[in-house]
This record gives sequence, C-alpha cells and structure tokens, in this order.
Amino acid sequence: MKVLMINSVCGIRSTGRICTDIARILSEEGYECKIAYGREQVPEQYAEIAHRIGNDTDVKIHAAVSRVMDNAGFGSKSVTEKFIKWIEEYDPDIIHMHNLHGYYLNIEVLLNYLEKAGKPVVYTLHDCWSFTGHCAYFDYCGCEKWKTGCDGCTQKGEYPKSVLLDRSKKNYQSKKRLFSKIKNMTIVTPSYWLADIVKESFLGMHEVRVINNGIDTAVFRPIESDFKSRYDLEGKKIILGVASNWDDARKGFGDFRKLSELIDDRHRIVLVGVTEKHMETFPGNITGIKATNSAEELAQIYSAADVFFNPTYEDNYPTVNLEAYACSTPVITYRTGGSVESTAKELVVDKGDLSAVWDMIVHEKYHVDFQMEVDKNKCLREYAELYKELAGMK
Repeated sequence: MKVLMINSVCGIRSTGRICTDIARILSEEGYECKIAYGREQVPEQYAEIAHRIGNDTDVKIHAAVSRVMDNAGFGSKSVTEKFIKWIEEYDPDIIHMHNLHGYYLNIEVLLNYLEKAGKPVVYTLHDCWSFTGHCAYFDYCGCEKWKTGCDGCTQKGEYPKSVLLDRSKKNYQSKKRLFSKIKNMTIVTPSYWLADIVKESFLGMHEVRVINNGIDTAVFRPIESDFKSRYDLEGKKIILGVASNWDDARKGFGDFRKLSELIDDRHRIVLVGVTEKHMETFPGNITGIKATNSAEELAQIYSAADVFFNPTYEDNYPTVNLEAYACSTPVITYRTGGSVESTAKELVVDKGDLSAVWDMIVHEKYHVDFQMEVDKNKCLREYAELYKELAGMK
C-alpha cells in the first residue's frame, strides 16, 4: 500500500509531526508513504519521504494576492497542476489531506483531480476552514453563516487575512461544490465537537469519524526538576499557561492578567511562550518564559505546575491539555470546542468565569479522578487501520 499525505508543513508543528508519525507507523508495517508539503523547512530525517509543492516565491505570491482578493486556497494554480502530474507518477493507493490552507495549493485543481481519480481520500480537519467562506474558526465571534452560506464576513481581517475584498460568498459556494463532488472521502476530526459541527455543514454528506490526537508519552510524563528553584518559585503553587502565540485573542491571554488580580501570595502564574514585550508589562505575580523548542524542558515545566489553566475561547482538541495531563497536572479549561473533551468535566467552567477558576484553584478542587488515553500511538494505529479498510485490506 502506498499513501500520500498532503499538508502545509512536514515534520514540524503539530500537523506536520502527525504526518511524519503516521509515515513511521506505515514504514514499520512495510508500507510506503510520501508527504507533500507547501512551506518551510523539513527536518533532515524526513527529506527522503518529503515532496515540496512549489517554493517560497509561490507561497509569497499566493499570500499577497489573497490579502487583496480574499481567495486563499485558490491561488498557486500552475504549481498545483505540476503537483498533480507528480501524484499521477507516484500513483498512491490512499490520499490523506490535512491542512490545505497555507497559501501553497489550489484546492479547485486538486479536488477536480481527486474527483476524476476516484481514489480513497481521507481528510483530517484541524480547524473549520474547509467549510467556511473565509475563517478557520467562528466560535469566538459567534457566527453561524457557515451553516447556510457565508457572506459579509465579520472576520475578513483574521487569518487568512484580506485587507480589501470580501469573497466569502464565492469561496463558500466553490468549496461546497468542490468538496461535494468527492464521492470516496472519509472526514476525520480530532474531537467530537468538530465532528458534530462538520455534520451540520455541507461536508456532512461524507462519513465522519473521530480519531483523537495524541502525544509522545515517553517525553510528556511526570519529571523531577529544579524548575521552581531556578525561577524563585519554591513554596509557591504554580498556575501554568502555555501557548505558541499569546497575541491571538482567542488564547485568553487577557484572562491571565485578570486572574493575576484575584490570586493570593501563595500562588504564582507562569506563562510559557511569551515575548520580551509581554514580560515588560507583567505584574509581579506572573512569571514569563519564552517559547521553548525542547519538549523535555516543557515536560519539566508541566510537571512542576500544580494546575494547568487553558482559557481558550476557540479550539479544536488542544495538544497543551494532553501534554499537561500526561505530566499528571490537572487541567482547567473553558467550556469551548473540543477543549472540554481533554479534561475532567468537573474542571470545565464557563468562558470568562475567572471567579469560578480561582475558587477551584484556591480550594484545590482540581484533584479529581479522570482517566484519558493520550498516547499518540493509539491515534496512529487508528489511521493505519482506516487506510487498510479503505484499501480493502481488511
């Protein structure tokens, strides 16, 4: 069996690592896999299985045009036509799509090819972009136009940002037409929340399955360290927050500032992933740590924390929750998206209810019995079994 995966990146960040992890499992079972990607560098160990779609110039042109025309996903036509020829030469048995957005691919050219090729297609949704006219998420602004037809987008200035035109109506109609033509496609979502959303969208005509994302539990596990002493936090109860981009309002950065006004001297907030600019404005009871590329260091920080707080206002199935849980750190989160699926129901509070969060922390109500499978090998095995099923091998 030959599998082709398509994603914006390969071997980096969460989606790129999912692709390379699946490729590893397939290789161990004697199958062949290639990963076609659109942007950034590929770690050297994955060079043999990676195939780049276009180049940096193509990405920049696609992004620049979409800033004006609001047509992200509909540029890069000649690049995608060239890619289709490569697919025909490779001749995979299964095509597994991940993030198609990212200014590297023309979905019209790709999906027209998939319709004609008739090969089994798996499409893992890491967000909602595929069934909206513009945005990747809509929960934060409370928009439900995606159910009937986008128009007059209120998030035109959000990723994939357009500074001029609003083409959300046309984008929505084009996506609906193109995705509806693919007959042999299985949609996979990491959360039941997103699965339910997909079933309400035009993608609901396809079979929808849930395969939860996982993490490397050999890395993310309870670890002893000198973290508290290094950051002068001995004797303090640590409330931890982790994000890759705290400037994204939906991550809840402002809520940590509000929480800092409620906590007492026994507690300290630690935020990982902040910048120097952020830290210059922190009150004395917030400790900032810059982003780390070391999973081992991050596991040490999770392990040192007493509780992890994820005030996300919009999310699919946040990996940070899984990482904290694997390090035996309780997770408190808002009632939003798939975040509620990765912690105990007793530790879920309404969005913005910081009084409830503080009450839970100060009275240590976060010590609850909760069991969840987070090992990524479970997720990978489920994908391998799905491929075999679609290829008629079981």
